[in-house]
Amino acid sequence: MSTNRAEGFSLIELLIVVTIIGIIAAIAAPRMVASRRAANEGSAQTSIRTIHSSQSIYQYTSGNGLFATQLTDLSNERLIDDRLATGTKSGYDFALCDVSGFGMTAQFGATAVPSVTSGMTQTGTRRFAITHSGTLHGDTTLTAPTTVVEISALSPIDN
Repeated sequence: MSTNRAEGFSLIELLIVVTIIGIIAAIAAPRMVASRRAANEGSAQTSIRTIHSSQSIYQYTSGNGLFATQLTDLSNERLIDDRLATGTKSGYDFALCDVSGFGMTAQFGATAVPSVTSGMTQTGTRRFAITHSGTLHGDTTLTAPTTVVEISALSPIDN
């Protein structure tokens, strides 16, 4: 005698598994988004410091006492990578501002602001800026400062 035995999972078992996967995804997704934002912010801090170092090198070599007025000037001298020279990298928009003076009186500001400032696709929660003095500044306001004075008024970042 042979018995016909059905093999496989019942519909209830499959629904339970799908529900468990959905719960795990709902818990993991916000953490993954937060991790991406943190990575973007770390990259922005590193990039803004790279811009500062590159400006110092540019001033004493190609700039003959002047700072570069555009990121492409730094890229043309191979001081920053082509991606950073476009002004957008790792979910942040970069810009130079308030470039003026010559030699010891020369100054510049560099800013990094999240490309997307709200919603689930927000690329960062803080803005960063640096001046010719080399102190990295930042806060949670998501608009770009436009002068060295505005940048200097931001809170310095310890790391």
